[in-house]
Amino acid sequence: MPLGPWRKKKQSTKEHLVDNEEVSGGHAGAGGAGSLAKAAVNGAGLPPPPANLRPKLVFHTQLAHGSPTGRIEGFGNVKELYGKIAEAFNISPPEILFCTLNTHKIDMEKLLGGQIGLEDFIFAHIKGQKKEVEVYKSEDALGLTITDNGAGYAFIKRIKEGSVVDSVKVISVGDHVQCINGHNIVGTRHYEVARMLKELPKDKTFTLKLVEPMKAFEMLEPRSKGSKPATENKIGTGRGTLRLRSKGPATVEEEPTEFEEKAVKKVDDLLESYMGIRDTELAATMVEVGRDKKNPDEFAMALDETLGDFAFPDEFVFDVWGAIGDAKQGRF
Repeated sequence: MPLGPWRKKKQSTKEHLVDNEEVSGGHAGAGGAGSLAKAAVNGAGLPPPPANLRPKLVFHTQLAHGSPTGRIEGFGNVKELYGKIAEAFNISPPEILFCTLNTHKIDMEKLLGGQIGLEDFIFAHIKGQKKEVEVYKSEDALGLTITDNGAGYAFIKRIKEGSVVDSVKVISVGDHVQCINGHNIVGTRHYEVARMLKELPKDKTFTLKLVEPMKAFEMLEPRSKGSKPATENKIGTGRGTLRLRSKGPATVEEEPTEFEEKAVKKVDDLLESYMGIRDTELAATMVEVGRDKKNPDEFAMALDETLGDFAFPDEFVFDVWGAIGDAKQGRF
């Protein structure tokens, strides 16, 4: 449909193609440095492939707080990956909060999303200490950026310096948001959690139940506010990446081009600015959808078709369209 003020989309049976997961009633991770979502767009309705047709790739993994090295293979999406890691270390899959690539630290720029470099080492961060904190919302914005892990856990990706949450020192980057004012939000997508937090009334106190990642002794250090995105901060040292998706087979793809990396980074920045989330898989899908469209209306209609009933503000769609055009022209 053409653009109009705050377009309302019809209900769709399609799942949101965001962050490579299927969460009933509610979806993860922001991910690598921008591989595109061609197969995620074209193969969204396919059933998971049989095990004998999945890429025969072996990855090495450890628990981030310390463990022997395990070997995993035969997974096609993020949930299956968590299942394989859990099996390797004899833990329950819901114990895994998120994974980072090539570092055991809680580094949000190395967060595993929808792609894994063929030579990447996977570190799984599991549940640690639970904590409950009261926060007085003195400003409209809390200063949080939310993402999720691909299996139903929303967590804090960034804390803005000088913000309301920055003054609450017990809250840290990497903390899983389990409950808001006693309401369990496990299984709720990151953009819904961001909306809930934004809609909390100003000048009122609210309660968060959080679960922090388990830390090894040497990881106990001042909390991080989350590093800022950087185009030079690439994930993956292999010659290609394994692309995971919620439906359809995992595929091995080439490393992203310079255009793809720049465009995805810019769209991810716009997602944070407009919606309070970071989601490189969603950004990559939008870039792929828009790269061959001739005008904003055509782009908006393609987004409606590809992303189901995910409603974006018109101003956001125009800005994304402009960002893709700037990347094509090398204006970043």
